[in-house]
Amino acid sequence: VQLQASGGGLVQAGGSLRLSCAASGRTFRGQTLAWFRQDPGKEREFVAALRWSGGYTYYADSVKGRFTISRDNAWSTGYLQMNSLKPEDTAVYYCAAGPVILSSTRDPGAYGSWGQGTLVTVSS
Repeated sequence: VQLQASGGGLVQAGGSLRLSCAASGRTFRGQTLAWFRQDPGKEREFVAALRWSGGYTYYADSVKGRFTISRDNAWSTGYLQMNSLKPEDTAVYYCAAGPVILSSTRDPGAYGSWGQGTLVTVSS
């Protein structure tokens, strides 16, 4: 599946943004949808995931209670709603998808499809 991420931008601390991840070629059906983020010079960091099986969601501790991952009914677009943004949330955000086993949900190496990344900048 090919992925296209969008929705990044500049926002003040405390504000909100919603990122989108559009699938083409096929849908996310049967796969795990995830969001990762990366600062320059740092490793790609897990943010959130939504598993096809059971619809379970998983979040990094740093975003729990502030971010929400979801998808549309057609499993063609995924979303990351980000509220109460903090300057430390500044990063390039990537969406990813793949038939990932449960134990690898937070491992970027387990995902085969990636979007191009969208920059989120949170000013203090």
